[in-house]
Amino acid sequence: MIRVLIVDDSLFIRTILRDLLKSDPGIEVVGTAVNGIDALDKIAELNPDVVTLDIEMPRMGGLEVLENLQSQSRRPKVLVLSTLTSRNADMTHQALRLGADDFMLKPKDVPNVRGIEKELVQKIRNLLRLPTVDKHPEIRRKDAETIVVIGSSAGGPPMLDVLLSGLPPDLPAAVVITQHMPEGFTASLAERLNRVSALQVRETRNGDNLEEGAVLVSKAGVHSVISRVASSTGSVHGRIVHSTAPPVHAVRPAVDTTFTSAAHVFGPRTVSVILSGMGSDGGEGTLAVKKAGGTTMVCAEEDCLVYGMARAALARDCVDRVVPLENLAREITRAVGQVEVDHV
Repeated sequence: MIRVLIVDDSLFIRTILRDLLKSDPGIEVVGTAVNGIDALDKIAELNPDVVTLDIEMPRMGGLEVLENLQSQSRRPKVLVLSTLTSRNADMTHQALRLGADDFMLKPKDVPNVRGIEKELVQKIRNLLRLPTVDKHPEIRRKDAETIVVIGSSAGGPPMLDVLLSGLPPDLPAAVVITQHMPEGFTASLAERLNRVSALQVRETRNGDNLEEGAVLVSKAGVHSVISRVASSTGSVHGRIVHSTAPPVHAVRPAVDTTFTSAAHVFGPRTVSVILSGMGSDGGEGTLAVKKAGGTTMVCAEEDCLVYGMARAALARDCVDRVVPLENLAREITRAVGQVEVDHV
């Protein structure tokens, strides 16, 4: 049984979160707190496994709670709940630097709050299931000749935890993740994923070379376009170009933009994966990868919070494999290995 303490100054949010978590038989809500001072007292009294922590609260906010927890020998896992503002984006990143284990965005619309139940439960379970990975010293990496592109939206972040934690540190491919997320939060997502993955993970920068064994998370607010770079030996590799072109499917970055540009550069050496997400972004991009001779996958519907993006790819009859989440890392690794054999 996972023991959870809910910390939020909003009675409405405390009530909703308690109701959502009560529906899972493996989770027990052991208490609630209305501010940071109350939270520290309840943590000492109730000894929870996980704390859901609001950042902005009266008397003592979430950042001060994290600072206080740093001096404790035993501390709970902390899931920060953040509202969708640029100020909270900065504070969320700071919270991760202060020791928060993960973060989750609160929906802007009250009716959508109850829609976060599956993602909330997944994140809480991941906090206790997925170990923090000790990174090997940074090494000089080879330019990637194979690329894995991953697209997701609503419900995607906890799936990315599971997927990236299963990929080997010597994966002979570059990985580019395009996750629909408000501006300012993709840096925090990359930092979080870097803790659970044996691969190096960070947010994209304009001009990044795509290298084997490295994961880039598309920066929110710009499209991540894969451009072609030819070396003096005649081999072709890729580079990230940030584009402020208009949104596609009302989002920027768009999965279709990244997938399609990757297919143009890497052709049959492209592996694409669609996770959970609303809408149709990713359908055309998956088709482009298929037409270029690449390998295309979508996650199984039962593992997704929303299946719109995967369904858009399936509707185009361009998906090679429908894979359960727990098997995706293995299937990606196998597909990359087959690409390498074919390339040689």
